[in-house]
Amino acid sequence: ARKISSAYSCNVFLKGGHFQGNANDLLFCRDGNYEVLKSERVDNPNTHGTGCTLSSAIASNLAKGHSLPDSVKNAKEYVHAAIAANLNLGHGYGPINHMVCGSFMK
Repeated sequence: ARKISSAYSCNVFLKGGHFQGNANDLLFCRDGNYEVLKSERVDNPNTHGTGCTLSSAIASNLAKGHSLPDSVKNAKEYVHAAIAANLNLGHGYGPINHMVCGSFMK
């Protein structure tokens, strides 16, 4: 994350959802500050669309005037809750529950 941020003068968000164990993420800001966002893995195969939903939720929070760290935290909480809601539609890996509500909706 540090190398990417330095090379492109940007903030970097590394998702950890595909790792074994917890679903921890890393937000590395171009000013050198970083934060590990810890999250328990939810045992649910219906995770289709998590990446697109996460990026859209981050952008939506930024548009609402939240800081980057707060936008990422709110988005991560939303996606975690949407996975934990255990929506089970169709066959195979289904979508997360985009209709979930919670404290992340600020």
